[in-house]
Parts: sequence; C-alpha cells; structure tokens
Amino acid sequence: MDRYKNRSARIAPATPPLPADIQQAIDAIMRGKPPLVLFTTLARDRRLFFKFFNSGLLDRGHLTIRQREIVIDRVTAACGAEYEWGVHVSTFAAKAGLSEHQIASLTTGGPHDECWDDADRVLIRLCDSLQRSCTVDDDLWAQLSTYHSDEAILELLMLAGTYRTVSYLVNSLRLPLEHSARRFPT
Repeated sequence: MDRYKNRSARIAPATPPLPADIQQAIDAIMRGKPPLVLFTTLARDRRLFFKFFNSGLLDRGHLTIRQREIVIDRVTAACGAEYEWGVHVSTFAAKAGLSEHQIASLTTGGPHDECWDDADRVLIRLCDSLQRSCTVDDDLWAQLSTYHSDEAILELLMLAGTYRTVSYLVNSLRLPLEHSARRFPT
C-alpha cells in the first residue's frame, strides 16, 4: 500500500536549524537517530509542536508496552496510516513481543485470530469498536474491566484517540514513508 510513495508532503518540514527547545525535545525521543518527518513538520509551529509532544502516551503509564502497541498498531492500521504503523512496528513490535503473525493480524485480521489470548482480543475489540462507533458497549466495557483498572481503561481510550489523530495528520499531510519503517503486509 504505497499510495504516498511518489508524492511529496503537502506541508514541508521546518528547515534546520530548529529552535533549541524543539531540537532537544526531538533528540530526547530519537536518541541519536534522524528525526521523523512528522516531528519536523510539526516543528514549523512551536505551539502545535509542544501541544503534540506534551500529550504523548509512550511513557510508563497503566499499560504494558505490549498492550500499548496492540492498540497503536490496530488503530493506525484501521486508519490506513502506514507511516505511523510502520514507525511503531519497526521500533516497538519486538520489544512488545509481537510475532509476525500478530503484526499481520493487527493489520488485516481480527480479534478471533488464533494468535491472540483473551486479554489481547479485548484490546483489539476495543479498537474496532471505537473505530466503528466511537464508543464502547456495556459488554465490551465489562470485558475491559476484567483485565484493566479504571485508570488503564482511561489510558486505552486516550491512546486510541491520540493515534487516530496522529493517523489524520500523517495521512492528510501525505508524509513520505520513513525509509527505516516497515510497510503494511500485502
């Protein structure tokens, strides 16, 4: 799904040098790697850049890295956001213990695929429900409550919403895919 392969971004990234505080924020996340185009594009506007950066949910919260990445990968795949999906799968899938079959299932499969346990299935159902109807029915809420605290459920809802917003950004901006990032399975 290389629909943006030969397109240029609709808004050009900020030109270096970036303001020191923005560069420091990017360096803290990238840890010596080149900055993502998404970050340098947002760096065009200091206020928007820091609104985006300060709302991140990649810290140690109420979720494991596995739970977090299942949600992010499912949401970005459902939104067709190959840019963000590829960055996350390349960076975090191994750390999250996601197998190749699970990565493919998050993109083209469903919660009933054999590669998932019941706790993982509930996360996938959550993402699918939010994508479809922007809400969670009582049955799914009860299942979420079996595995997660109220605070973790709040974080799951915020995480799914945040990555839907990120998907809007990367798709609408038509950001070129990062060279080191994975591509959607064919």
